[in-house]
Amino acid sequence: MKVAYVAMAAAVLGLGATAAIAADPYKIGFVNTDRVLREAIPAVKAQKKIEKEFSARDQELQKVAKQMRDLRTSLEKDGVTMSESDRRNKERDLANLTRDFQRAQREFNEDLNLRKNEELAIVLDRANKAIQSIAEAEKFDLILQEAVFRSNRIDITDKVIKALADKDK
Repeated sequence: MKVAYVAMAAAVLGLGATAAIAADPYKIGFVNTDRVLREAIPAVKAQKKIEKEFSARDQELQKVAKQMRDLRTSLEKDGVTMSESDRRNKERDLANLTRDFQRAQREFNEDLNLRKNEELAIVLDRANKAIQSIAEAEKFDLILQEAVFRSNRIDITDKVIKALADKDK
């Protein structure tokens, strides 16, 4: 008889625990990081800042590329009628210009990527702080930034973009 009471009490406690778990579901959110990095005001400002910072070097590279094309065209057009020494000198100039251009372009790309990564790290840090404050304010249990599948119902990307815009003012 005592065993039946213990079993019945355990069953009641088990049902009560199940009901408590069902009454308190987890609150999950999702943030599309790529979209935040494309659309958030701090990300857009960072991109414009980088473009402005590197525009002079980019224009210089374009100028050197044009010089190379002009020299190559001149060699192709007039190479047959030039003296051997003039043609060799122009070919040497073109080779040197090409080598310098490739080196400058490589340095430009490395510097550009480094600056982009620096600025993106700052934006991501600010986004993570905004996500943290949203999670605390709205009592989220879990917020994901990468998922194979997610429902639009749990997407809080717009809230994060808005929070970053509000902080940027």
